[in-house]
Amino acid sequence: MLDHSPRLSQLATLARERILILDGAMGTQIQTLGLSEEDYGGHGSGHVCRHHSEHPQKGNNDLLILTQPEAIEEIHFRYAMAGADIVETNTFSATTIAQADYGMENAVHDLNAQGARIVRRALDRATAIDGRPRFVAGAIGPTNRTASLSPDVNDPGYRAVTFDDLRIAYGQQVRGLVAGGADLILIETIFDTLNAKAAIFACFEVFAETGHRLPLMISGTITDASGRTLSGQTPTAFWHSVAHARPFTVGLNCALGASAMRPHLAELAGVAPTFICAYPNAGLPNAFGQYDEGPDETAAQIAGFAREGLVNVVGGCCGTTPDHIKAIADAVAGQAPRIVT
Repeated sequence: MLDHSPRLSQLATLARERILILDGAMGTQIQTLGLSEEDYGGHGSGHVCRHHSEHPQKGNNDLLILTQPEAIEEIHFRYAMAGADIVETNTFSATTIAQADYGMENAVHDLNAQGARIVRRALDRATAIDGRPRFVAGAIGPTNRTASLSPDVNDPGYRAVTFDDLRIAYGQQVRGLVAGGADLILIETIFDTLNAKAAIFACFEVFAETGHRLPLMISGTITDASGRTLSGQTPTAFWHSVAHARPFTVGLNCALGASAMRPHLAELAGVAPTFICAYPNAGLPNAFGQYDEGPDETAAQIAGFAREGLVNVVGGCCGTTPDHIKAIADAVAGQAPRIVT
C-alpha cells in the first residue's frame, strides 16, 4: 500500500482555493547568461563537473545544475519571487537517452538529485521572505526519441527506442529527483503518449520501491493546427490514455501560444475530472526563433482561461520570463479556479 505524499493534500487544498502559478521558461533565462563552452564545463566557477566527456557541452543546459548551480538557483528564485507556487527542476533532458548526445549518461543521477536540491534552496529562500509555501516539481521531458513513430520514412516499422529503454531511463531520472527531495513529478511536453506511459510506469515502479507516492502532473503538447499530438491523439484521447495514473493535474504546454491552445484546453477540461494545468509559449516564435509576446499580452490571454473556468494551474513555457509569470499571477489573482468534484 503506497503512502500518499502530504504535499498532495496540501496542493489539492490550495488548488481548490485559488489558481496556482507554475514557473516559466528555463532556456530563455539561460540564454541571457551568454555562457561559453568553458562556462558549461564549470571552469572558473569552482564547479568543474566530475563526470568527463569528450563531447562539447555548450547547449547542455541540464549540466549547469552541476557547473553553474548558483546561476540556476537564482533563476528559480526569481520565478518564485515573481509568484510561482510550483517551480520546475532544470532536468528536462536529464535522462541517459537525452544525455547520450553529450556523452553525459553517467551524470544522470547527480543532475536530478542536485537539480531538486537547488530548487528547494531557492524556494526556501523565497519562503523565508514572504512565508508562502512552494513546491519542487521534478521535470521529466519527452526525450529526443519517440516510441510510437519511426524516424526513417523508408522503414515505418523501425523504432529508435523501446518502451523498456524509456522505462529504465525514466526510472533512473525519477530516483534522482526523489533522492533530491522533489515534492511532485511533472511529465511534460508529451508529443508521444507511449513515451509518457513509460514515464508513468517508471514513476510507479519507484513509488513502489520507496512506499511513497508523489503527485503527478502530466502535460501534453499539441503540435499544430490539427489539434493532435505528434503521435496522433486528440486531447480527449490523450486524457483517456493517461487517466489510469490518477494525476494531480493534466494539461497542455509548449508548441502553441495561449490563443491557439485555448480550444484544445477547453476540450481537455471538458473530459478530465481532475485539476487542469496550462502553460503556453509566449506566442509563436518569429523568423529568428525568438518570442515577441510580452508579459501583459500573455497574461491577458491566460486570464481569459481563468474567466472561462478552464484552469487550476497556469504558467509559461518557451519565451516566458519572470516578468511574464508575475503578470500571469497578477492577472488571475482573485479569479476562481476550475471546479473539480
